[in-house]
Amino acid sequence: MPNTISGNAISKQIVRSGTSPAANYRAACLAKSDKDFINKLKMVEEEIDETNHWLSIIIDSGMLPKNRVQDLYDESLELGKIVTKSITTAKSRADV
Repeated sequence: MPNTISGNAISKQIVRSGTSPAANYRAACLAKSDKDFINKLKMVEEEIDETNHWLSIIIDSGMLPKNRVQDLYDESLELGKIVTKSITTAKSRADV
């Protein structure tokens, strides 16, 4: 990332939103109920979506060459789809 105010700010945001899903997923695995599990997975979904947002800004602004970011962005979108589907499945199996 460029050593600029915006580059540094976005880098910090990606570190936060990009590492949070793993911790929140771990918390979901220890959920006390179906509702708790679903709510924690929703937090995972939100953090992945935020990461997608920042990666999109990097690509759209040309902050980094698209070819350096595209694979990360695509992988993040796929993770988001997996978590969204997991939430849908959990809701269909739970009494929520």
